[in-house]
Amino acid sequence: MIKKFMSTIYKILTFFLMFQILVVGFSFKINAEENFETWLSSYKKSALVKGVSQKTIDIAFKNVKFLEQVIKYDRKQPEFFEDTKTYVDKRANISRVKTARKLLKENKILFVDVENKFFVEKEILLALWGIETNFGKHVGKMDIISSLATLSYDKRRRDFFSSQLLTLLKLIDDNLINPNTLYGSWAGAYGNFQFMPSSIKRYAIDYDNNNKIELKSSLDDSLASAANYINSIGWKKGQPCFFRVKLTNNIKDKYINLSARTISNRLKIKKWKKKGVINFDGTELKTNLKAALILPDGKPGSPAFLVFKNYEKILKWNRSLRFGISVCTLANMIRI
Repeated sequence: MIKKFMSTIYKILTFFLMFQILVVGFSFKINAEENFETWLSSYKKSALVKGVSQKTIDIAFKNVKFLEQVIKYDRKQPEFFEDTKTYVDKRANISRVKTARKLLKENKILFVDVENKFFVEKEILLALWGIETNFGKHVGKMDIISSLATLSYDKRRRDFFSSQLLTLLKLIDDNLINPNTLYGSWAGAYGNFQFMPSSIKRYAIDYDNNNKIELKSSLDDSLASAANYINSIGWKKGQPCFFRVKLTNNIKDKYINLSARTISNRLKIKKWKKKGVINFDGTELKTNLKAALILPDGKPGSPAFLVFKNYEKILKWNRSLRFGISVCTLANMIRI
């Protein structure tokens, strides 16, 4: 009898607890949306003061809304949770290599022309294209303006996304981008190579000379814009990206880079050899360039790499150690 009574009490308490969780969650969502509307009203006024036309503000924000899913995506980025092997294997694989080589064969004249003009290897462009959108198959379906507005309202990187949103509004104002085509990633990236608004402003090119910059529908514009981006940030054609290495001795912590934000302690290869750093495949490490040591997983025995200046340029595209390794790995696989 007592057991039955206690069981009933337990079920009642569980029901009320679940009910409270649902109520709190629902209330949080309502409050977030109400606060978002308040923030949006203030942002519109600020954009107007900063030179965006009322017409663009009306058009751009006509259907804007708070996207709770965007916040969830922001907190669960694969760069934060996947180890290096898992991350790289998902992105640099035989299927992508085959597709890349097929696309290169079909568009060889364009790829060669872009490489010769911007001094960026076609394999790097193919690798970026493949990893960013699976060669244009997954450019994203999120409402970019709502995504940027949501992330601007959120506090984690408010200044960055607020600036990106303002840049996008000015691009619309200048008729450089059609607001009706603004669907992309949850983070506000757009087109074949997932350009953020600031990248569109700085690097996008009308390469096919039709008086429009089309980063989704025009492969010419997309490739040239990506090549212009990589070239402009200092890529050096023909130089290596990284060597995968083994650490045969204990390396002092000060020589190990664990974050993509700052890469430091670059040494000549001969000095790394003296510290017990050898090529992963046992072959000789041959270059006179300085390199830095990274351990993306931050654990003893985990994948280690000596990275060069070209690798660091990829980090300016996407500030993730694993992303940089993936791009250079896929490029090497395509080249072989």
